[in-house]
Amino acid sequence: MPTFTSADGTEIAYHLRGEGEPLVVLPGGPMRASAYLGDLGGLAAHRQLVLLDLRGTGDSAAPVDPATYRCDHLVDDVEMLRAHMGLDHMDVLGHSAGGSLAMLYAARHPERVARLALVTATPWALGMPAAAEERLVAARSRQGEPWFAEAFPAFEAWLAGTGDFDPVFAPFFYGRWDDAAKEHDARGDHEFNDEAADIYGSDGAYDPPTTISRLARLTAPVLVLAGALDGGPSPELARRTADVLPNAECVVQPGAGHYPWLDDAQWFVRCVVAFLEKASSPHLRAG
Repeated sequence: MPTFTSADGTEIAYHLRGEGEPLVVLPGGPMRASAYLGDLGGLAAHRQLVLLDLRGTGDSAAPVDPATYRCDHLVDDVEMLRAHMGLDHMDVLGHSAGGSLAMLYAARHPERVARLALVTATPWALGMPAAAEERLVAARSRQGEPWFAEAFPAFEAWLAGTGDFDPVFAPFFYGRWDDAAKEHDARGDHEFNDEAADIYGSDGAYDPPTTISRLARLTAPVLVLAGALDGGPSPELARRTADVLPNAECVVQPGAGHYPWLDDAQWFVRCVVAFLEKASSPHLRAG
């Protein structure tokens, strides 16, 4: 298991899957160990996945200062990873909350990003959180499923702030609530750092006007991938995210929830590989 030492002395781990050109993958959660990503539905057959365990998660050490769990501070760890791997520029994939980290990294280091894939990415960094009503609209579309009657009231209460997060509504995050989804969800019990998650998006983590202004300089191609059944982000929110980025395309995976590589691995991999194999951006060719 390779590691590197961050600027503040924290030992950060990452995991390599597959061979070929590296694709740096930033996990969501927020602050969930990268193990939940697996091989992204077989994407490791096409690229070498560099799965970063954010500080305090997975095999990475916890920092001395918990304030460094904040998303904007984590940008420095991503840049240290790039330098550690000897990459002049790199392709980056951010999933869910990791999408905000990926956007902050691209805003601060646009010349280091060759291609950027945002997979069901929550655009908190852009000041665009998923609205409760968008989540409820997506949830109501599942009312024909056998678990809906029990799950929906708890989900509605959580979104209204009158109830806690409840495992009973986990099915809303998956396109299919099958054995694979149940096993994937259950692993979250030991893959999350709840303390770090509370700090990840705390006050000061995001400066949307500055981030949007800096992202206007990003010349790298961007893929914004949404799940048709996902409410956070909804396909419409994903389209609004793509509108902020100067060289972005938005695609919606049919029948997919928040973890699209589990719902239809072939569709997901085909889409991401096609994006990554497109002609290099001008600054990449010049590098």
